[in-house]
Amino acid sequence: MRKTGCIFCDIIQGEKPATIVYESDRVLIFKDIFPRAPIHLLVIPKKHIRSLNDLTTDDQETVAAMIFSCQAIAAQLGFARAGYRIFFNVESGGGQDIFHLHLHLMAGW
Repeated sequence: MRKTGCIFCDIIQGEKPATIVYESDRVLIFKDIFPRAPIHLLVIPKKHIRSLNDLTTDDQETVAAMIFSCQAIAAQLGFARAGYRIFFNVESGGGQDIFHLHLHLMAGW
């Protein structure tokens, strides 16, 4: 499901540029354009989900795919053993500024 005016939906559709590092049927991972770590990737579901607060039980496999894709890309890019951080920002008060669910994957310090 796509939401009009959502930059992440536009990236999924190929209408906005992004440096994509991983893609599956459920998930897309690309480089953050404003990185806050040497490696800063965004992990997004291809289904538009506004925020963590909007998840339903139908989204369990999607969230699992997001987390397992972090594990896969950390191994593929060679920073799994060195360590990494993953986190969600939830709603404006939690630092979320793009309202399409996304997980930050950061490493390389």
